[in-house]
This record gives sequence, structure tokens and C-alpha cells, in this order.
Amino acid sequence: MPDTLPQLLAGLAALVAGLWAWRRYHYQSFWLLVGFPIVAVTVRATWRTVALGCGLTKKRQRWWFTTVPGAIASTGVVKVRRRFQRVAVDTKPFMLLPRPTRYGWRVTVHTLEGQIPADYAQAAERLAHSWGVHAVRVSSPRPGRVVLAATVRDPLVRLDHLPPSADLLTVHVGRLETGGLWTIDFRTVPHWVNAGATQSGKSNLANALLVGLAPQPVALVGIDLKGGVEFTPYAPRLSALATTRAESVRLLDDLVGLMVDHMGLCRTAGARNIWQLPPGVRPVPIVVLVDELAELYLMADKSEKDEITRTSTALLRVAQLGRAFGIYLFLSGQRIGSDLGPGVTALRAQCSGRICHRVNDPETATMTLGDLDPAALVSARAIPAETPGVAIVASQDGQWYRARSFYVGEQTAEHAAHTHAHLTPDWAEITRPARSAQVGGADLSELLSA
Repeated sequence: MPDTLPQLLAGLAALVAGLWAWRRYHYQSFWLLVGFPIVAVTVRATWRTVALGCGLTKKRQRWWFTTVPGAIASTGVVKVRRRFQRVAVDTKPFMLLPRPTRYGWRVTVHTLEGQIPADYAQAAERLAHSWGVHAVRVSSPRPGRVVLAATVRDPLVRLDHLPPSADLLTVHVGRLETGGLWTIDFRTVPHWVNAGATQSGKSNLANALLVGLAPQPVALVGIDLKGGVEFTPYAPRLSALATTRAESVRLLDDLVGLMVDHMGLCRTAGARNIWQLPPGVRPVPIVVLVDELAELYLMADKSEKDEITRTSTALLRVAQLGRAFGIYLFLSGQRIGSDLGPGVTALRAQCSGRICHRVNDPETATMTLGDLDPAALVSARAIPAETPGVAIVASQDGQWYRARSFYVGEQTAEHAAHTHAHLTPDWAEITRPARSAQVGGADLSELLSA
């Protein structure tokens, strides 16, 4: 016994060290083979008490058989008779078997009568604390079913490099809290609002977007009302850059005229949008990057009123009609509130893509996310200052997620702008008027038949 005890302790220490190293250096296989089976058993075993503690059970009336002692017969046998008795019992929602995910697990629950997904969403934080996980998200794929997606650890703490995208107008800019890629796809969601305070990660996201779009056959246009300090280093890859509001008005007028020209081209070809045109006729798509959106609406005196009105009207027209004709918006700002005027509210309504980093005032968060799930607004206000790049994103699947953008510094974005400068379309060539007239009817017919 004295000889075997040290060996047993040494073996136990080696086992613990091996499990620690396995979990540390190859977490995915450790989670699937060791961690998840233990968690699955624990979740199923504790579901009744957890559901009761989170208020997800319901009282139901059930009939039970009860025994009532009778008279004692002469044979000494105790006679009993059975009767029905109605009693109230706690009924828990039925849970299927948990399924593993990359960063946790998910399980489908059958709701009880009278329950809705919002009941589970309100209990999500209590569920996370009960199971000891980082977060629990709730979704409902169909009536009567609720999916609880648990994240064991925060996937946004450490991020890898920015992966390239092979699809046109699509950029992988970060990671979602589910572990999946955070993708901005302008073909699916054409216009985006990106709100965030200084040092919140707003500019970093714009850098990631520029790096992803630089090698693609698209025209990039910048409106930088910080005097050009943000976008001027990226000028080699920008077809046009406006640094004052007067320049912005002229640039937006060009975009409206270009949009009208694309309308005529599509009408001549019998197409509903530029993507139905043959490649030889299709105009180059344009992505407009706006920094400090509020500067387009702020008025120092009444002399600027007409200029602001022209700017607001042109930007709203592009947002309303630009998608079909290949013009897309990515609007960034520290302050986006209804006090800037009705133009901002109308513009927000045309932008289905919403990104809210840490903000300084509740009005900006409300303006960005307030017409979505109220829980998204609560999460946006809880973003700590020490986590730059973390944001609440309204994704193209109709859900909202916590996400974090990959770190892309100014030098990386500037290098990408210079490397792909040869792909920059000439703005004078793009805005040359009567493009549809230049492609004559006979030539257009030949291209369409080809």
C-alpha cells in the first residue's frame, strides 16, 4: 500500500495534466468527447428544477388514484377501496436531447399551453446562471417549439485573422457570439447604419470593410466630414472622396444622376435591376462609405438650411432606390438621433442593416436598434468600454447577435488601398452621362442575345 499510493497520485496528476493540456490546446475535440456528454447529462437531469426556478413550469390539474382504508374483516385482511382525487402538479416543458455546437450546445423545448418564446427570452439570463454558461439565446423555428442556444465560453474574447471572401460585395468582418462569421453582404442587405462612440470599434469595422472590398471589382466612394483625416489615406482605392458638406452635395447629386442613368439602362434592357443585365452592360457597383453622418445634418446658421435639405434629400433617394441600381450605403456616426431632423429618421427606416457599438447616449442606441427586439437595446447598453469592436448586429437572418470585428489597423487598410489601387474605377468615367445612349439599341440587343 505505501508503494501504490505514490503511483496512484502520480497517475492522477498525469491524468489531470493531460486533460488540462487537451482542453487548452485542442478545445474542440475535448468539448465534443468529454465536456459535452457531461453537460448533456447535467442539463437533462436538472431541467425540472431549473424550469421551476425560472418560472417556466405550469400548474396542472390531474386525476390520481388514492387508497382509502376500509373496515377490518374477520379474516384479518385490511380491505381498501380506490377513488379518484384531483390534485395540482407542476408540469415542466418537454426537452429533447441537447446537441453540441462549436462553442456550446443547443436544445429544443416544447412549450406548454399559453407559453410564447418571449417567456423563455425573459428567463434567458436566469437559465445561463442556472447552468453556469456564458449566455443563453432563444429562438423559435416554428410554433410550439423554442430553441435554447447556450454558449459555454465567450467566442469574442480572442479572434483570428480576417478571412477573404470569394463573393462579390460580401465581406467577413468579424465573429458572431455563436462562433460563426460576421458577414456584411450588400447584395442581401444593401444599406447599413454603424453607430459607435470614440474608441468603440466603429472605425475599425470600416477598415475591415475596406480591406475586404478593396480586391473586388467595385467602386468605393468616401464622404468624410472630419476634414478627410479618416479616408484620405485610403484615397488610392477611392473613386471619389468628399471632405466638406459642399463636396458631399455635389457627390450625392452625381450618385442620384448615376442612379437615374442606371434606371434608363435597365428599362431599355427590360431588366428590374442591374444584376439582370449582361456582364458587358452591367455598371460597376458602388459602395458609399460615410463617416460622421451627423455632420451632414448639423446646422450652424440658417444659411446652411438649403444645403442640408439638398444633402438629406439626395441621400434618402439613394437609400430608397439605390439597391436595384447597384449603389449601397454604409453610414457611420458617433451620434445618430431624431433631434438631427426627420431626414435621419427617414434614412434609418431605409437601412435594414444595423450595427450598434458602445455609445455615449441612449438615444443613439434607441435610434439604431429601438425598432428591433428590445433585448437587443438592453445588450447594446451593456457593452463595456474595455471591449472595443464588440457590437450588437441585426443580421440578415432576422435575428440579432453580439459580434466583434477583426482587428484591422489603419496601416493594414492603407496597405490594401495602395495594393489594389489599380482596380479603382475612374469617377469621371463612371458618371459620364447618357451611358444607356452610348450602348446603342443594336449593340444592347447583341449583348442581350449573347
